[in-house]
Amino acid sequence: MSTGTETGSAATAGLRGVVAAQSSIGDVNGEQGILIYQGYNIHDLAEHSTFEEVIYLLWNGRLPKSDELADLKSRVRANYAVPAEVFAFMKNFPKDADPMDALRTAVSSLDFYDKAGHGTDRENAMNSAIKLTAQIGTIAAAFDRIRSGKEVVAPDTSLSIAENFLYMLRGEKPTADEARMFDVCLILHADHELNASTFTTRVVAGTLADMYGCVTAGIAALAGPLHGGANTNVMKMLIEIGSLDKVDAWVDKALEEKRKIMGIGHAVYKTEDPRATWLRRYSKQMAEKTGESKWFDMSQRIEKLMNEKKGMFPNVDFYSASTYYLMGIPLDLFTPIFAVSRISGWTGHVLEQYANNKLIRPRAEYIGPRDLKYTPIEER
Repeated sequence: MSTGTETGSAATAGLRGVVAAQSSIGDVNGEQGILIYQGYNIHDLAEHSTFEEVIYLLWNGRLPKSDELADLKSRVRANYAVPAEVFAFMKNFPKDADPMDALRTAVSSLDFYDKAGHGTDRENAMNSAIKLTAQIGTIAAAFDRIRSGKEVVAPDTSLSIAENFLYMLRGEKPTADEARMFDVCLILHADHELNASTFTTRVVAGTLADMYGCVTAGIAALAGPLHGGANTNVMKMLIEIGSLDKVDAWVDKALEEKRKIMGIGHAVYKTEDPRATWLRRYSKQMAEKTGESKWFDMSQRIEKLMNEKKGMFPNVDFYSASTYYLMGIPLDLFTPIFAVSRISGWTGHVLEQYANNKLIRPRAEYIGPRDLKYTPIEER
């Protein structure tokens, strides 16, 4: 990896390989396909942990003890409820608003109702992080109910973040299997080093802007089609193809036209994205549970073809698409769900930035003209 000393547009395009911060939160080994959070391999956490444990880990650098986990759960659940003024505000949003636009706007407004929300010291920033982590899922689920003309389901403080989101979205509690799958999905999306949205939150935090401003900026970055939204586009691709017998011809035509195959390949991983390992399993489980196997079968065939033809592997978005779809989650909520998970990493990075802050102010390599002379407007 570059130390950041290279110059020239080819070396720094998209800041690829440039180290922009020191962090203990997460690390990606793209060559070996390894993802760790605070030293723990993602496979170990997905197998044994819970999303709430991972939140504590990302914020504190270690796994919690029983009483510490209980305290975090209690504080998060006590903050599930969103101020009534925010719901009233959301009811005036256009019903056809993009859910990410609605999420960004509503999350930004939460700042008005947190009197200590501008504090960047550890205590106040942590309190804001807890509120945001608790309320972002409430907002995402509530907006889907509001736009559908349904009553907002009040959060249930006896439920985990994963369970409560599905409950508020559907109006009924998920099965234990679904709740566990969704909980692991949140673990898998929690952090991914300096991805675009996380880097954005750190840049904003570097100015000592408040936690709400940092997270709002992160949501805005995630909403861009080159960052969030890939799993939605994977599902749209599968729907467009339609059936297993059409996959081969579709892939051949897409490659001939140099179209991107959504959910295949990654900017960092040169082998299989370790998160895809789990989501492949869950996509299969949901296929077996619902009796709708075609989405999984099509995904497997696309994966095989792309590996044979291009040596490329699926990323985290590829199998999460069919997993969420078979849970009955609307396609345009896939990216808000990403935010419901990544809020843990965003806030962890903001807390880390605040603790040892220095304004993030890189340079640009100037490639414009020099020595131009001003020409009066009538002579131009």
